[in-house]
Amino acid sequence: MTVAALIASDALSEIEQDALAEIANMGVSRAANSLRQMVGEQVLLSVPAVKIVTREAASKLVERNNAKKLVAVQQSFEGPFAGRALLIFPEAQSLELVRSIVGDQHSLEDVIDLEQEALAETGNIILNGCLATIANVLQRTMRMSLPSIVRGDGAALFEVEGPVSAEQFVLFLYIDFNIKERDVHGFIALLMDLPSIAALKEIVNEFISAIEKQPSGHVG
Repeated sequence: MTVAALIASDALSEIEQDALAEIANMGVSRAANSLRQMVGEQVLLSVPAVKIVTREAASKLVERNNAKKLVAVQQSFEGPFAGRALLIFPEAQSLELVRSIVGDQHSLEDVIDLEQEALAETGNIILNGCLATIANVLQRTMRMSLPSIVRGDGAALFEVEGPVSAEQFVLFLYIDFNIKERDVHGFIALLMDLPSIAALKEIVNEFISAIEKQPSGHVG
């Protein structure tokens, strides 16, 4: 294991992971409210856990159950920490998600035609909701690019442009979706280098320290 991998494997303590997961849950709750307005049905989103893994490990995680065909909405973000955010689905589930948004009355051909636009809008809502909330709770400002769609296997989604850096890691959030009783599972992945992860870790620790000084001792 390289020095960089050793650093990343212990990049977040349990309390830091819990704090980030709770903050991310605030973000996806906000996104769920926006999605509910789009689909006209109850939308439940949850972030059960957060961890930092290598790009190779992230590729294997998103290819669970041999789901090699993936679709992702990606947006770059900049601020006190920077990187690339991806909302990832198995391709088959992405069509189910789009159908829940555009309505069951549409044919498969219509759903496929509308997929790109509907996914980009969904990804924009979820990624912005999550990252904007993280930034707000941590009292920082983030800037995000417009969404774009990428397709391929896990390795393709986490490919880094330019010279391959050994220090590119993925902050990985697993998300459960429950839309109109549909079973759709997605992932949010934040691709960052070690300096950005170190900056995030420092900011999260400032947040935890501030919370611990409050009499109630809880987030909120």
